[in-house]
Amino acid sequence: MPEPITMPKLGFDMAEGKLIRWVKKQGETVKKGEVLAEVETDKATVEVESFFNGILTATFAEEGSFQQVGTLIGVIAAPGESVDVEAFRQQAMGGTAAKPVSLPAPSTPQAASASAPTPKSNGQPPVAIGQQPMLRISPIARRMADELGIDPRLIRGTGPEGRITKKDIEAYEKSPKAVSAPAPGAPFTPVTVSREDTTVPLTKLRSAIARRMVESKTTVPHFYITHEIDMGPVVELRKQLNAMLGESGKLSVNDFIVKAAALALRQFPNINASFNGNSVVRHGHINVGNAVSVEAGLLTVVVTDADAKSLPQISSEVNAMAARARDGKVKSEDVVGSTFTISNLGMYDVDSFVAIINPPDAAILAVGSAREAPVVKDGVLAVGWRMKATISADHRVTDGAEAAQFMQAFKKTLEEPLRLML
Repeated sequence: MPEPITMPKLGFDMAEGKLIRWVKKQGETVKKGEVLAEVETDKATVEVESFFNGILTATFAEEGSFQQVGTLIGVIAAPGESVDVEAFRQQAMGGTAAKPVSLPAPSTPQAASASAPTPKSNGQPPVAIGQQPMLRISPIARRMADELGIDPRLIRGTGPEGRITKKDIEAYEKSPKAVSAPAPGAPFTPVTVSREDTTVPLTKLRSAIARRMVESKTTVPHFYITHEIDMGPVVELRKQLNAMLGESGKLSVNDFIVKAAALALRQFPNINASFNGNSVVRHGHINVGNAVSVEAGLLTVVVTDADAKSLPQISSEVNAMAARARDGKVKSEDVVGSTFTISNLGMYDVDSFVAIINPPDAAILAVGSAREAPVVKDGVLAVGWRMKATISADHRVTDGAEAAQFMQAFKKTLEEPLRLML
């Protein structure tokens, strides 16, 4: 029986997606789990995997077109199976044979010459600086370019929509065209600073963040509770575990925080919840979202069933998903289904902060740096490790006493981290 492929819903508020490209072409064999297509949502470019084995018999959506969630975009059938492609096409087009509307040409100076041949990146000289559109580059690629002294504008990206990735930087660095940073002692050339105002159009991700954060702050009654946590035991246990795990499996402090929060949520299901009009939905699964900084803003990657996973499992999953997010290659399961979110700015030497709830979650945990600080132990001044964490909670779902008890449970688990190993 032919299996329809529809535009997936890759977020609770997603209404449509842009089909970036078909990874599998019509007529090709498809295996379950293989990537069929790349879809751009408000948040990221997502690789959509097949749920079936067979042949990609027909596709009904053009690359670059926007499709409503649930719209039929293709069909997979068994080899040799008879398929009424025209009937599926009529279904996909809503009863007409019209093609989907493609993305309009960008309103940039380059749009006027869009019909001109596009130079390829197979050894031809790169487009001159000043003739390229807005630079698209992943954060890790930008950092590598800075460290290597390479001007990223000289590189033609191979990622989605020409995005420059880590692999592009590595390839360019090995090529004879790579431009190194000026040698020490070279004449200093003053940089001319423009005093003109610049208007930067919002990306889809930044637009989505703006819309959702305004919605959250104007419709969700937030309240905040901060606790200071003794992180000395976590620092010591992490040191011991990393010595055993080796370079490939090192744990971060954030891995301990994710697991501790997940275990605390077991005790307080009302915080692992969502407000649903006249009811509260207490989620059976504990899926902890982790806010990841990407080029255009923030993206939340999700550790599903975090309470049931080991620290190395959590570490491996978060690292892999964060890398895909920064390279614009997230999978649909990476970014959907969170029931609680953690925003950790500890790596930026932040003492403490408050975060805005990520709907439909009922709470978010803002985590600052774990740092050495003067503390009093048994009446004696000493040096200890301290970290501040602040929960932002939805007052429609929970109250101050319950949120404070959650924070006590979270604190107790981190101060007795062997609980995380049970």
